Amino acid sequence: MKYIPYYRENNVQESETFTFFLENLKPSIKVWDYFVNWEKVNGNMVDIKVELNILNSLIGSRNLENDFINLVRKYPNTIKVLPIILAVRENSLQIIKDYQNNDMSYLEFDFSQKASLDYSSAAKYFNFIEQSGLIDLFSGEKIKNFVDYTFGVEVGLDSNGRKNRGGKLMENILEVFILDFVQKNKNLDYLSEATPQKIMQKWGKKIKYEKSSRKFDFAIYNKKTGNIIIIESNFYNGGGSKLKSVCGEFRQLFDELQKQNIELIWITDGKGWLTTKRPLEESFNHNNYIFNLKMISEGILGNII
Repeated sequence: MKYIPYYRENNVQESETFTFFLENLKPSIKVWDYFVNWEKVNGNMVDIKVELNILNSLIGSRNLENDFINLVRKYPNTIKVLPIILAVRENSLQIIKDYQNNDMSYLEFDFSQKASLDYSSAAKYFNFIEQSGLIDLFSGEKIKNFVDYTFGVEVGLDSNGRKNRGGKLMENILEVFILDFVQKNKNLDYLSEATPQKIMQKWGKKIKYEKSSRKFDFAIYNKKTGNIIIIESNFYNGGGSKLKSVCGEFRQLFDELQKQNIELIWITDGKGWLTTKRPLEESFNHNNYIFNLKMISEGILGNII
C-alpha cells in the first residue's frame, strides 16, 4: 500500500499503517433509517386503508360467512388486502388442497382488484380466510381494527428489507463523504453505481472488464487530468471463508484496472476482518489504496485524488 502523507502528519509510521487500519475497524454502521422505512410503510397503508376500514365492519360478526360474502360482493376490491393481512405480498396464490390426504391439486386465488364478484367467487374467498386462520381475526376478538393490525404487519414486512438496506449502508455513508469532497473540488465529477457503459456515456472513458455488466460503487473523474478512480466498498460484521475470497477478488480487480491506468480505492470496514487478518494484509500490501471509514472521515481522499 502506498504511504500516504496523511499518516506521516499524524505520526503513523508506514510499517504501522495496517495496524492502524485494524485498530480502527467499526463494530457497526447502522443508522436510524436502517430499522424501518417509514415512508414506504405509510405509503403502503394509504393504498389499502379504505378497504381495511370496510373489513372492520365484520369484526365480531355473528354470521360471518353470510356477512363476508355480501360485503365482498358489494365492495370487491376489499379482497386485495387479504394476503397483506397475512404478511404476503403476492396478488395470486396457488395452495395445495389437502396434502395430508394425498390431494396435491391446487386451489387458486386471485386477489387483484375486481369489478364484481358472483356468489360462488365470494364464497371461495371466505374459504380462504377460513382455511388460512384469518377468520380468527374477525370472530376471535383478537384485534380492534384491521388498520392498526395491518400497520404492524407492514412494519414487519419492511424489516425483511433490512438485509438490502444493510448492504447499501456502506455506500450511502460513503456517498456523503464523496459528494462533499467532489463539491469542494471543481475539477472532479462522480458517478454512483457506475457501470462501464455509464462511464463511457458520461465521460467518454472506456473501461475494459470481463464482466461488462458489473457496477462499481463509485467512479470519480478528474476533468483536468482525465484520470478515473474506481471506488468499491463493503462492510463485514462477521468473519468466515468468504472474506479470503473477497481479498482475492479485489487484488484481481486492482491488477485489471492498473493495466488500464485506472486506480482502485477499496474502502472496507467491520470487525469481521479481525478473523481474516492475513489475507487482508496481503491485499493491503498488494493494492495501492485500502481504507476504512475512519480514514475516509478524516479526509484521506484529499491526499490521493
